[in-house]
Order: sequence, then C-alpha cells, then structure tokens
Amino acid sequence: MKIINVKTNDSYNVYIERGILSETGKYVRKVSRAVRAAIISDSNVAPIYAERVEKSLRENGFETSLFVFEAGEERKRLSTVEQMYAHFFDNDMTRSDIVVALGGGVVGDMAGYAAASYLRGIDFVQIPTSLLAQVDSSVGGKTGVDLSVGKNLVGAFKQPKTVLIDPDTLDTLPQKFFNDGMGEVIKYGCIRSRTLFERLEKENAMDFIDDIIYECISIKSLVVEHDALDTGERAILNFGHTFGHALEKLYNYSGITHGEAVGLGAYLITKITEKKGITEAGSADRIYKLLKKYDMTTSTEFPIDDIVKATRGDKKSSGKGISFIFLRSIGDCFIYRIENSEVKGFFA
Repeated sequence: MKIINVKTNDSYNVYIERGILSETGKYVRKVSRAVRAAIISDSNVAPIYAERVEKSLRENGFETSLFVFEAGEERKRLSTVEQMYAHFFDNDMTRSDIVVALGGGVVGDMAGYAAASYLRGIDFVQIPTSLLAQVDSSVGGKTGVDLSVGKNLVGAFKQPKTVLIDPDTLDTLPQKFFNDGMGEVIKYGCIRSRTLFERLEKENAMDFIDDIIYECISIKSLVVEHDALDTGERAILNFGHTFGHALEKLYNYSGITHGEAVGLGAYLITKITEKKGITEAGSADRIYKLLKKYDMTTSTEFPIDDIVKATRGDKKSSGKGISFIFLRSIGDCFIYRIENSEVKGFFA
C-alpha cells in the first residue's frame, strides 16, 4: 500500500492499493462516525462496483443509499445536483452523515459540490475509478459543475475526508477513457517531473501505472498544501487547461474529452511559446509524440483566434488579465500573466 498525506487545514490520507475497494467501509469508518452513507455514482460505474462498496459500508455499520445518474459530462449540471439534494433529503441525511463519490471526475466533482453545499456542508470521501480522477481530480478539494457558458464555473472548495484509489478499477475502463486520463498524466510530467515524462516516452504507461498514480498525486498534494484555495502556485496545475477548456466549449462538451482537450491545449500553447523563444526547442514535438503514442487528439478544426476567444470567462482570469501556464522546458513551468487587451495579439 502507498499512502500520501495531504496537509491542508483538514489533512487527509490518500490510499493507493489494489483491492482496497472491498475494504471501503473500514477506511471510511476511520474518518467518520456517520450513521448514513449516500453513494453517488453514474450509470457506467455503479453496475460494476456499487454493490461491493455498499456491502463493505454496511459491514462497518453504515446505513447506505445509492444515487445513480446517467453518465456523461453533459450531466454535470446544477439540475443533477438538485436531484442529489432530493436523494439526501429522502434518505434523512444529516450534517453528521457522509457522501461517498464512486466514479470518475464528473462523479467526484458533482458529489463533492453536493456535499459542500447540502445543509451548508457534510463530509464526503472520494473513490475515483477512472485514471483522470485517480491522478488528478479526486485530490485537492475542487468541486463543481458546468454552466452552458463555461466549465466548472460554479463550485466550492471541499477537501475529502479520505481518498481510496484502487488501480484494479482501471481494468474495466474503456481504452478511450484510459487515454483520456493520460492527458493529465502528461501534464504532470510537463510541469514538475521530467523523469515521469521520459518514462512515458520510453515505457508503456500501463506497465507502471501504480507508480504513475503515486507520482501525480504526490506532485499535486505538495502544490495543494502550498496553495489550497488556488490563489497562487496552484495555477500551475492548469497547464493545458486554458486552451483545453476553450476547446471543450467549442466542441459543446461532447466532441472531445477533458483529457484530450488538456493534452491538445498543452501541445498548442507550447508550440506557440516555443516559436516565441520562451520554451526550449523541441518540447512541443515531444508532447505531440506522447499524445500520438496514447492515441489522443493532436489537431483541431478550430483556428487559434476562435480558441483564444473561447478563453473568455476562464476561472484563471482576474482583474484585467489572465494567467497562462508556460513551460521553460519539460518538467519546468511558470505562470505568465497577459492583459486581456494583449491576449489576442500574443497568440496571433
């Protein structure tokens, strides 16, 4: 077992171990005296894993209920969260009870937001079952939903009580969604770990996936500890995301996955900064080759002007400018602020 302690105001442990899903109740009981546990999952994950998690919770003294919504980014809306609230109410959930998020990033984001806001906040735990959620979104306390005008524009900071990562769940993950998660993995190599990036180039990710999960979460936990509320250093975790979120918006959240958009955003922005002499020559090509290796999108029909225009309203905007994350070289990144009036010209 690998354990990472995330040292925020409410410190918590991330447990990485194969088979830990069947011991969910034991680990949730360590951090909660709740009577009731509401499991939130989606139509892809619940049929495979909900019964096992529910059985373990009951064996450890929890009264359980299960809320399942139709899988897909398009369900990541306030209307779905409102249905969760109704489920909590119908099952007599109190402020001393707990929510269990079982699924990928969409499940974790929405269940976390529902927990953060219902009764002004109840505890929750993360059980991520997708690669993207295991290496990134399950840790750090960012929760939220999409609006029609942009991604994750409504949300709250809510740290989980614990995170349980079972790499065995990746065995049932469709290849498309494994590749989707690789967008975030590549991001971590780009911003903080040249060693990880080089291993991804030389080896097959699935052959050392436990190490990948541990490395990515270790990087993220250190960044979150320094900047839990995303006011400074944590912005580096958004490398590839400014263009990535813009691409998701342009594709109406259905023509490209989040991880693909992040990977493509990382490649496009690095291609530009490399031409400007900001980034070490050859970096964009290395990112491109990794995207190709893991069968991810490497081009888009949308011109750069449309992508830049779609960054309007991005959460990294503040005052009269927006903070972009650029690379000096693979493994070394920095924050670069551009005034709104200069953004279009910079990327022209």
